[in-house]
Amino acid sequence: MNHQRLPGVIVSIPAVIAAAAVPLLAQTATEAPVLRVQGSAEIRIVPDLAVVRLGVANEAQTAQEAQQAVNSTAAAVLAAVRRVGIDEQNVQTVRLVLSPIYSSRRQGDPQEPRIVGYRASNTVSVRTEDLSLVAPVIDAALDAGANQLEGVSFGLQNDQAVKQQALRQAIEEAHGKAEAMADALDVDLEAIISVTEEPGFVREPMMEMSRAMAMQAAPQTAVSPGEVAVSASVSIEYRLSE
Repeated sequence: MNHQRLPGVIVSIPAVIAAAAVPLLAQTATEAPVLRVQGSAEIRIVPDLAVVRLGVANEAQTAQEAQQAVNSTAAAVLAAVRRVGIDEQNVQTVRLVLSPIYSSRRQGDPQEPRIVGYRASNTVSVRTEDLSLVAPVIDAALDAGANQLEGVSFGLQNDQAVKQQALRQAIEEAHGKAEAMADALDVDLEAIISVTEEPGFVREPMMEMSRAMAMQAAPQTAVSPGEVAVSASVSIEYRLSE
């Protein structure tokens, strides 16, 4: 064996090369292959909750006149809604607006637009767990003077159980994909490396109506709640046999 002699030191060159080769071989060792799959599911269910958004708007020359007119009609609307069978705690004011109305300004007119009147509005949401009351609520409110109907949204009082069911189905779909792919590749699923829940959604049906539709609505409003769609998605990583 050749040695290189230095003052007070004897170095074996082949020994140094052999020692350096050991970690190099360990670093280049191949890792077990990984399979990544995704699964998703959607469950549709009949809603058990509805929210109606409606209100009153009025214009007058003074702010006080506009607001008083809205207040008077809004009180009549709320009383009519309660007579249908809606509890007071399920009726909430969501928007109350009073704003000036300006005159139109012609091109080249040096004068600034002036206030010619005021517009007041009061919008409320009506919540009910009895979907059969949706149409009567709308009809009663319009009969009492409501002239704004923004729409009706439908949902679930508690969507946790449905979300969990969709999540289980998404996992089953992902696992089924993994088994099919592993079988086609003639390998085995050894272990799960990671499971990630992807963003899901709850899509609630909504019936929209414009102000013009509200003012021209028929005495018997037709309402169809449809279905609520609840989705889930997962991503799973499996370690495969070599």
